[in-house]
Amino acid sequence: MKRIISMLMIIFSAVFLFAAVPQQAFARGNDLSGSGIQLSTTYPSQFVELGESVTIKIDVGSTSGDRILQLGLADIPDGWTASFRGGGKLVKSVYVAEGSSETVSLRLDPPQDPLSGEYTFVVLAEDGEARAELPITLSVQEKVPAALEFSIDLPTIKGSPKSTFRYSARLENTGDEEVMVNLTADAPVGFLTKFKLSGQEVTSFQLGPNQTKTINIELDPITELPAGTYSCKVYATGGDMQASLDLTAEVTGQQDLKISGVDGRLSSKATAGKENALTVLVTNKGTASALGVDLSSSAPAGWTVSFDPQEITEIPAGDQVEVNVKLTPPDKTVAGDYMVTIRSKSAEGASESADFRITVATSTLWGIAGIALIAVAVGVVVVAVTRFGRR
Repeated sequence: MKRIISMLMIIFSAVFLFAAVPQQAFARGNDLSGSGIQLSTTYPSQFVELGESVTIKIDVGSTSGDRILQLGLADIPDGWTASFRGGGKLVKSVYVAEGSSETVSLRLDPPQDPLSGEYTFVVLAEDGEARAELPITLSVQEKVPAALEFSIDLPTIKGSPKSTFRYSARLENTGDEEVMVNLTADAPVGFLTKFKLSGQEVTSFQLGPNQTKTINIELDPITELPAGTYSCKVYATGGDMQASLDLTAEVTGQQDLKISGVDGRLSSKATAGKENALTVLVTNKGTASALGVDLSSSAPAGWTVSFDPQEITEIPAGDQVEVNVKLTPPDKTVAGDYMVTIRSKSAEGASESADFRITVATSTLWGIAGIALIAVAVGVVVVAVTRFGRR
């Protein structure tokens, strides 16, 4: 029993070690005579373009004795020609020492009028006593024309009339040759277009074969645009290739509140101790309605300020609303100029303020009372002068 277990362990160890050894990544041919001729290649099956010549490296080896092996093709499709090269020259045979291998190149040239399809070639190596074969398959197809291809994840961006719309696109050259790419754009009126590559502004650049580069595209409004959807088409041209990309900028409306007095005046008069009326205009000069506009103020200590209405439900774009403001300075306010700040703020956060200069005059009653006191004083003086002056 112990012997059986030991044998099983040896077998499992051997299997494990064999699996751990890296296997050769090439295809071997068939040794038809069993005498140790080896033919192998790394890529026995390939895709090639229509009309393209192909060169394939083949390793020729021997495991039993030194030998000179004749090279040829046991099978070749009609119209194709084949030749072997070694050491930079055309060869028909190769010398191989026992336990070693030599590398030769097999060149396959297509016929003058090639057709798409699958073609099989059989490479032969023999020395009169032994022979080996290696099948090779070529899948011939028409060449895919080179092209420039645009791609983008976010072709539509929203922003305000003052926003810069930024896009990140990828441009790929699917061809096998480097091209000089020129960038242009059909931008909507009111926009300036910029192209940036690795942070640098560009209008053209080199794009290598099968290479992809990221292009940052900016649409910058040069005027304050009304709300709406704006389309831009970007072109990448290289030689006779062209790719295009459709971009969309969705301009959302923006509120722009302004506060002023009637006829634009920012001043008024008030009487101390009395309620004084002031008319204020709240205007929305933006491109979107201002909703829930609340009014507030900052005034000198002791003043009371109220609004009618206190909150404006909506001010459409380009419209204005008249607000009645009631100002009441304290009774004993000294005559002079005072500053009252009036503010407006919409529910969306748009705000504006304006400073009004209020010139305060004392009440008329106080003026009459002062005149009366002066008259009484003058009367007293006159009476005194008359009475004591006679003595």
